[in-house]
Amino acid sequence: MSGYIMDLRGEVGHRPLLQVGASVIVEDEKGRILLQKRGDNHLWAYSGGSVELDEVVEDAAKRELFEETGLLANSLELFGVFSGKDLHYVYPNGDEVSNVDIVFICRDFSGTLKAQADEVDELKFFDIDSLPSEIWQPVKGAMEKYVKMRKSK
Repeated sequence: MSGYIMDLRGEVGHRPLLQVGASVIVEDEKGRILLQKRGDNHLWAYSGGSVELDEVVEDAAKRELFEETGLLANSLELFGVFSGKDLHYVYPNGDEVSNVDIVFICRDFSGTLKAQADEVDELKFFDIDSLPSEIWQPVKGAMEKYVKMRKSK
């Protein structure tokens, strides 16, 4: 969790916060996408997290990708901005957020996969026709749009 969000939590407790996220759908040379099994709820999602105060969104996306997966994004392509009731979420600890998720696609990356010990249980590339069913609710809309886009090509 970002320092900014942690500071706000100290003031407002578990009450809902508007949270801006920067996320990355990584696509490898075989067209597979990288998902991570989250440590907090053991559901699959793409990499991402909160944007810090005054942080450039693309930098936040690159930072989160590196922290969670060990991969460096050499370039990012804006995929979309996702918001609304489907991105409202209550974390296992009771913290409530309404997310605005700015999602990028990364096809140009380097580094060695290494799961962030305290946040990620597992990292795995999936074919878009074989995605796990246990997808974290806040990323489902973007994942569905991504799969639809890929299948229409």
